[in-house]
Amino acid sequence: MAKQQAKPAVRQEMSGVERLGLRVSSMINHPIAQLQRWVTIHRLDNDGDREWEEVMGVLAQTDGLDVTFDDDGAVTVKWEPIPNDERPAEADDYETEPEAAPF
Repeated sequence: MAKQQAKPAVRQEMSGVERLGLRVSSMINHPIAQLQRWVTIHRLDNDGDREWEEVMGVLAQTDGLDVTFDDDGAVTVKWEPIPNDERPAEADDYETEPEAAPF
């Protein structure tokens, strides 16, 4: 049998909005930011005007977030803790029977 040649993987580049959104999401989800319930986002040199405006607009329109545009160009995002009765269920919230060992 002849060997089939594997096709090279096609690498897809992230858009500027995706890259900035990922950075902002990572900052908001950081454990320290979650404890203090605020984070300051600084605009980097490689953040385009359109991308910055789009991501900051989404943040400003998100319920439960208080977005402050600082004089130095940074953005401070604050939020209140979600009450326990409104939190999404987590895996630890469900009681399950322990699985029997497979041996």
